[in-house]
Amino acid sequence: MSKNKTPISKARSYHKIGEFWDTHDLADYWDKTKPAEFEVDIQSEATYYAVDRELAAKIQALAKRRGISANTLLNLWVQEKLKDRKI
Repeated sequence: MSKNKTPISKARSYHKIGEFWDTHDLADYWDKTKPAEFEVDIQSEATYYAVDRELAAKIQALAKRRGISANTLLNLWVQEKLKDRKI
């Protein structure tokens, strides 16, 4: 964080900003805020599945040899399998 104070809390660290907002209500400072615009790009969602440790090691090794992540390799395999079954 820069050496400048934040406009509302006058804090100089993230910890102090957190402490300020733990004890203050944004509604009391609403007139000191300004609109912000930003984009959120949500394209995928992670879902985790248990994989045997030895199998995971083999997948990781094969993915590394192919120069891709294990996640990418598994997603490609699952896509291929589902395509074959027309699901």
